[in-house]
Amino acid sequence: MSSKGKKNREKPVSTGSIALRIGLSSGLNLLLIFIVLDVVLFCVFILPSLADGPGAVEININSFNDFVQLIREWKIDILLRAEGLMVVLWVLADTLKVRRKLSPLQEFADAALKLSEMDGEIEQRYQKLENAIENLSPAEDDQKLYTGDAELAGLETAVNKLMSRMRDSYRQQARFVSDASHELRTPIAVIRGYADMLDRWGKTDEKVLEESIEAIKSESESMQHLVEQLLFLARGDSGRTPLNISEFDLSDMMKEVWEESAMIDKAHDYRFESRGEIHVRGDESLIKQAARILIENASKYTPEGGEIMLKSLVADGHPAFSVQDSGIGISESDIPHIFERFYRADDSRSKQTGGSGLGLAIAKWIIERHGGRFEVISRKDIGTRITVILP
Repeated sequence: MSSKGKKNREKPVSTGSIALRIGLSSGLNLLLIFIVLDVVLFCVFILPSLADGPGAVEININSFNDFVQLIREWKIDILLRAEGLMVVLWVLADTLKVRRKLSPLQEFADAALKLSEMDGEIEQRYQKLENAIENLSPAEDDQKLYTGDAELAGLETAVNKLMSRMRDSYRQQARFVSDASHELRTPIAVIRGYADMLDRWGKTDEKVLEESIEAIKSESESMQHLVEQLLFLARGDSGRTPLNISEFDLSDMMKEVWEESAMIDKAHDYRFESRGEIHVRGDESLIKQAARILIENASKYTPEGGEIMLKSLVADGHPAFSVQDSGIGISESDIPHIFERFYRADDSRSKQTGGSGLGLAIAKWIIERHGGRFEVISRKDIGTRITVILP
């Protein structure tokens, strides 16, 4: 940049001088108006009295002093002083008015000048920030953006929070893909093993044939169920699962779920308690699906002959329902994680009970989509109660 450009940038034209110019221009216009009025006044009132004719005043003007004397006699000097004072006051008032209106521009100009003087400093900070970002490694969880510049602290905090959320999202996605692959690998391996058995002995051994067909059908159904759950969560995450909102009776819905559960599962004692009509607005089919997931989960971890209690109630003024089992319970450390995808509190027991580990994650998505929440109370070897509170 040339020295001339720097000089102009350091000493911009002040808005005060601009306001003064505008005020002087406005005062000059007022002065011209007064001159025109004075000329008209002179021609209309004074000049006729000086002309020849009846009533004419005889005045001899032989010098400048005589002219001044004439002005004083006609009190014109007072008028001229008043006009001059008015012009001066007009210029001052107009200048102050314009300067006040231009004050934001002056502040903007001062700020621009300050920024222009900081060009080198801003460039250094930008370079420092760029270098710090380039040195970040997304794979290192503990690494954070740090420049050592106090004025960049707010930006550092925002970037570090964004990176933390991105890392959490990446870990969740990686775990989701890994767990899904693991869940699919097991039934595929089983199907392939039985297919090999069919190829070797199934053509001649009827027992092997029946066993293989039954196992392949069972594993295929498990795979289909797992894929459907994965698709449900994928559609939900992408916002492609709409809610069909309507008003319905929560007690009637829970009664239907209780009746079908007692009919399908004869190994457990299902009971139901209702507090009368409880009206709620939401997607009845999805909320019913969440209730079925909780009941299915309770039946898996409740010994045969154990009791499973279903309730519809009002909790803190909100419609709610609960599913309580008399099963193995959940440890306190596992409770915060039971709604995570593919999470299993006890791998050995999960292998016995089966399941994909996605049911409670689907229930969580449904309830949270309705603006609701869960309350979980559990005791080891006593049982678990999960309460769903809807808005």
